[in-house]
Amino acid sequence: MPTISMFYGILIRMFLKDNAQHDLPHIHIKYQEFNAVYSLDGELFDGQLPPKKAKMVEVWIDLHHDELVANWELAIHGELPFKIDPLK
Repeated sequence: MPTISMFYGILIRMFLKDNAQHDLPHIHIKYQEFNAVYSLDGELFDGQLPPKKAKMVEVWIDLHHDELVANWELAIHGELPFKIDPLK
C-alpha cells in the first residue's frame, strides 16, 4: 500500500487494485491510532479522525482532487500511484 502523501503526522495511502471491497474511488488515512477511508470527493466513507485532522484531510483532498483521480486510475490497474504534495 503506497503512501502518496504525508503531513502533520497524517499518512495518505492508496491501495493497488482496491476496487473490489470498496467500489467508490477512495484513499486510506492513518493518524496515530485512527484509521479512516475517504472518497475522492472528500466524504468520510469509513472510520474516524480527530476533527482538526479530518478538516486537514478534507482540505487536502479538495486541493488535489484531479491528482487523486489520476492516481486512482493507476492504482486500480496495479500501477504505483505518484506522490502528491503535502498540505503546507
